Amino acid sequence: MEYFFDDWFSLVHQLQPGASIFSDVGPDTRWVGNENGVAGSTCWSLFNHSAIKIGGYSDARYSAEGDAFGQDWVPAECDVSIRTGWFWHASEKPKSAMTLLDLYYKSVGRNCPLLLNVPPNSSGLISDEDIHVLKEFSELRNSIFSHNLAKFALLSASSTRGDPNDSQFSPKNVIEEGLYTYWAPDQGQQSDWTLYLEFQQVITFNVLELQEPIQMGQRIIEFHLDMLDENGTWQHVVNGTTVGYRRLLLFPTVKSHLLRFVIDKSKVFPLISHLGIYMDSYSVPQHVSDDAHTKSKFINNLVFRRTAYNLSQSASI
Repeated sequence: MEYFFDDWFSLVHQLQPGASIFSDVGPDTRWVGNENGVAGSTCWSLFNHSAIKIGGYSDARYSAEGDAFGQDWVPAECDVSIRTGWFWHASEKPKSAMTLLDLYYKSVGRNCPLLLNVPPNSSGLISDEDIHVLKEFSELRNSIFSHNLAKFALLSASSTRGDPNDSQFSPKNVIEEGLYTYWAPDQGQQSDWTLYLEFQQVITFNVLELQEPIQMGQRIIEFHLDMLDENGTWQHVVNGTTVGYRRLLLFPTVKSHLLRFVIDKSKVFPLISHLGIYMDSYSVPQHVSDDAHTKSKFINNLVFRRTAYNLSQSASI
């Protein structure tokens, strides 16, 4: 059967201009390609509507990673249930707060909104077990992300656009909250755009947070973080690919008083609206960078493998 999706979407937007419509292809947010709550380690908000058909066959990797040269702005949305399935069953238990925190890093921390399903029980209420886990999850996030160590650093940059005395594009902007203040490097600098964070004393940390001013597009392709060790030698800490609205990278705990954040590749001149350094005392990181094969193929070719994925095999939401 042919459905009049475009007509429906147009009517929804006419009656509720602020509504965000979700489907395999958007038009406002897209399915990430799985129901595990996990986005691709590379995740562009850019996408091509024409590459996917609602309810048809889809490339799971394309849905998860997006398209660096896509023509449409359709951020991926990660959906997952707090329980095994989408509905409540007395025999099932909710995921732990630590599991939800791990999913948070792999969804919100990869430039995606997280849609967490919490099903009502047979009495029509949210179960006490689920409420307890959600409260614990909230407390974990607040404990980690309410203390941005970067706010205590002296910030400098490899270059800054415009007058050095003008704060409009200053590196200090990256510790401010919000999308509308940001650091912009000088337009004469063509690569290795760098921010330095110098602390008065050694800090201990294992999380890097980044944000681009997405109202001006998603630009960054590849970046890495270094630290100066006790011998005065730069040591690699972590690397990643896309940033977007929010990027979180968890890595083994390190200590240093001087950090160097480097943007290695960008579609156009990069912009950073926020940078955070945190200590997560609860999680155990499984890796310190994007999968090497995935990153290499993505960076060098910026193309995506077309693997058929049958959406009809997935549970509908």
